Amino acid sequence: MTDDEFTKIFYATDVHGSERTFQKFINCWKSYDVRILVLGGDITGKMTIPIIDRGNGNFECEFQGQKWIGGQEDLEDLKRRASVLGSYPYVVNEDQKKDLDANPGKLNEAYDRLAVERLEKWLRLTEEKLKDTGVKVYITGGNDDPPFIENVIRKSSCVIDPEGQIVAINDQYEIASLADSNPTPWKTPRECSEEELERKIEAMVSQVKDARKCIFNFHVPPKDSTIDTAPKLDGSVFPPRYVVESGVQVMIGAGSSAVRKAIEKHQPILGLHGHIHESRGAIKIGRTLCLNPGSEYGEGILRGVIVTLRGDAVKSYQFTSG
Repeated sequence: MTDDEFTKIFYATDVHGSERTFQKFINCWKSYDVRILVLGGDITGKMTIPIIDRGNGNFECEFQGQKWIGGQEDLEDLKRRASVLGSYPYVVNEDQKKDLDANPGKLNEAYDRLAVERLEKWLRLTEEKLKDTGVKVYITGGNDDPPFIENVIRKSSCVIDPEGQIVAINDQYEIASLADSNPTPWKTPRECSEEELERKIEAMVSQVKDARKCIFNFHVPPKDSTIDTAPKLDGSVFPPRYVVESGVQVMIGAGSSAVRKAIEKHQPILGLHGHIHESRGAIKIGRTLCLNPGSEYGEGILRGVIVTLRGDAVKSYQFTSG
């Protein structure tokens, strides 16, 4: 590949277990004529929904803050709706539900098992859909994802997990990927201090051949970049609550100062970010174009961005939604 040739990438992030959104991601290469797909972090779902089997074809659960009661056909519809939202429906009998209530750790175990099952299903689907197409697929985790997902992804024969590594996507460009975020009020599985983030980033970037042709696939966006604007949360309570002053919701830059420092220092060709669903946008930090396509996974909508690279420059980008 020469500097005169184009490299086209489709990037999306924060699907949070949504079946419909992931299916759109795997199929989008045809619509957008793209041969490199990158799915950023937060790929697992938010929660498990225990559904109580009351017997005689009757089921009951709490769904979206309301009590739900239905029969077998209703149950299948509920499962479909939950899968769009990225949740994991889990049918139990009454004794099992009592056991879950008494032993919260068992619900966590069920979440882990169901998250692995869905991810394995996605990897099989990817292989079926993309086998012999020449399409490259890169999937990484995010701060919401349990670290064990890396072992699941790396068993795949067709999906590459570049987490914590420098990976060549073709003869010209490398991608550096990091799932971790700076601390959040939600206390998610993969958070660390800004100092630790900086150490991890520098350890990776020290292996890059040419920073001007490196893509920073960092789940958390750079701080105070407009693509990290989020409501301020009070983390002294759980779940965290929105901070309101004089009747107005307070907004802050929730991104990472370590990520911003690394971008300013190394000036990669491109920054691919997510984490803050409502901050879809683009911004230049020096020569580096930083993008956050946003997320509407709960609506089954795939938000993404198509980026075209040529030489050491971004030639174009286009946000997508569908």
